[in-house]
Amino acid sequence: MIRRPPRSTHCISSAASDVYKRQPLMQNSCVIWNEETKNAAVTDPGGDLDKIESYLETNGLKLKKIFITHGHLDHAGGAFNLSQKYKITIEGPHKEDEFLISALEEHGKMYGLSDSKNFLPDRWLEDGDQLELDGINFDVYHCPGHTPGHVIFHNKEAKFAIVGDVLFQGSIGRTDFPRGNHEDLINAIRTKLWPLGDDVTFVPGHGPVSTFGQERQTNPYVADQLFKTSNSE
Repeated sequence: MIRRPPRSTHCISSAASDVYKRQPLMQNSCVIWNEETKNAAVTDPGGDLDKIESYLETNGLKLKKIFITHGHLDHAGGAFNLSQKYKITIEGPHKEDEFLISALEEHGKMYGLSDSKNFLPDRWLEDGDQLELDGINFDVYHCPGHTPGHVIFHNKEAKFAIVGDVLFQGSIGRTDFPRGNHEDLINAIRTKLWPLGDDVTFVPGHGPVSTFGQERQTNPYVADQLFKTSNSE
């Protein structure tokens, strides 16, 4: 169970449950729901849709929305099929990732994932937008670098964020993919994520949860001490 989930919701990731572990790409996918209405949203359904659907059914949840952080196959490959089955909307990523989600089928064949489908979201997300599910709100921040259209979702009330492949426990997103940019990624982390607060718990796209404060202290790529400049003459 993710610590400090948004009020009246729960969020589960593969860091705590193998419901959302996906072979061969192993990404984290969160299910967020309102405890009163049982309406739910899923983030980054890269694949293993049968396991996600089984979890929804077991918990009596009604899937209403899909939220996408970025257009890579392991985070968006199952979005179209899930949206078609449940007749629901896809929100995200930023439009700069259109070149990726329009090539999901091609990329899927490279990994033997022939069920991946291209799509266009019902809503592109911009910096400053907000996602909403039955009164549960996430602020959207555009954080390019890993991909040019990567976005992250932050619930201020719960001090909780879903950051995709921008930041990990002890690492950061790769920038050697098409249109990746290391400088943009570092800048996004330091100017978009850190101001949200050291006490924010985040779910990364892969691996265990952490907090922004922990990463500011120990992350070998973005720890504050790496950016200190001497004031001595």
